[in-house]
Amino acid sequence: MVPILLIALPFHEYAHGYVAYKLGDPTAKDAGRLTLNPIKHLDPLGTLMMLVARVGWAKPVPVNSGHFKNRRKGIILVSLAGPLSNLLLAFIFTLIWGFVIKLVIIQVIPVRSETMVNVINWLQVFFQVAVLVNISLAVFNMIPVPPLDGSRLISSFIPEESYFRFARYEQFIGLGFIALVIFAPNALSTVIRFVADPIYNSMITVTSFVFGI
Repeated sequence: MVPILLIALPFHEYAHGYVAYKLGDPTAKDAGRLTLNPIKHLDPLGTLMMLVARVGWAKPVPVNSGHFKNRRKGIILVSLAGPLSNLLLAFIFTLIWGFVIKLVIIQVIPVRSETMVNVINWLQVFFQVAVLVNISLAVFNMIPVPPLDGSRLISSFIPEESYFRFARYEQFIGLGFIALVIFAPNALSTVIRFVADPIYNSMITVTSFVFGI
């Protein structure tokens, strides 16, 4: 789980910073956050929640929407960049696993020993977890609760008056959500899996079709 998170979380935050930079905001670059170095992106509380409750977050990349030519469009694109990057990463992991399975089927990778069987089984577990973790991160971050991406996305679609009213209680909503993560992780995981599982199954179906397995 930990090695996968050290790939997924930095990739997620890098995507936010990269899109913001391409839209004219150098804030993340100036802060040294345009990197895949996990140390630069890990949030202590978010990482702890991931290990304890299997849901969590990285340290948000700083973004100054004042640099965007179109502020609303910029916020939407930057907010979507993180979750979409995790879905892309999940699909890449799925394709790699499908390629490995294909090599086993056509016997490019011979499986004649117990050691090789164990290696293949370990790889299967690794790739399954990698795909599910990335999809789950994408779904989790789309929840419209601060500090998640979904809350920033929602702020772009609601009237300013409603947003300022929401922002007034943002801290309390965030604390309540953290309490939910701590005390009812199974309920939250169930909701996430309800959305994540169909995405996972779709990726497996596409990969199976691509490699004929």
